[in-house]
Amino acid sequence: MGSELVKTKSRLKTLDMVYISLFSALMMIGANITSFVPFMVIGGVPITLQAFFAVLAGAFLGSRLGAISMAVYAFIGLAGAPVFARFYGGIGQLLSPTFGFIIAFIFTAYITGKIIEKNNKLHSYVIAALLGTAFSYLFGTNWMYAAYKLWAAAPDAFSYKVAWMWMAVPLPKDILLAILAAVFAHRMQGIVKKSS
Repeated sequence: MGSELVKTKSRLKTLDMVYISLFSALMMIGANITSFVPFMVIGGVPITLQAFFAVLAGAFLGSRLGAISMAVYAFIGLAGAPVFARFYGGIGQLLSPTFGFIIAFIFTAYITGKIIEKNNKLHSYVIAALLGTAFSYLFGTNWMYAAYKLWAAAPDAFSYKVAWMWMAVPLPKDILLAILAAVFAHRMQGIVKKSS
C-alpha cells in the first residue's frame, strides 16, 4: 500500500511537469503566430494567442501550476531562447515596452485558476477567464505606456490614449478566446475527472 502511494505521488509530480512543459510550449507557439502572419502587429503591439494560453493554463492547471507554466515560459525567454513574440528572447527583453504582458500572463493564469478553484461551475470559468484577460490588459498596457515614456523611444504623438487604442484592436479577439478557453477547460476538466 505504501509503495503504491509513493508511485501515485511521483506520477502526479511527473504529470504536473508534463502539463507545465506543455503549456509553456503552447505559449511559445501562441507568441509567434505573428511571425507567420506579419500584418498582425498594431503600433508596437503584436497580435498573439498568448492571452488565450495564459487563461487556458490557469483554467486547466489551476492557479499554482498555471502560474508556474507561464513563469517557465518567461524564464526560458529571458535565458535567451527566441520564444517571445516575433522570436525575440534574452535578458534585454526586460526593457521591451511589451514585456509587461509577459509578467501579466503569470498573474493571469494565477487569477483565473484561483477563481475557478473556489467555484468550478461554467459561469465561474467564464468570469475567471474574463477577469484574467482584463488583468493582462491593465497591467501590460500600463507597463507599455510607462516604458515608452520612461526608457523606450516613444512613437510620434504617443499618449496614454494611443496605447489603449492599440490594445482596442486585439481586445474583441481576446474576449472571445477567453470565453472559448473557459468553455474548453470546463469541458476538459469533466472528461479528466471521468477518466480518473
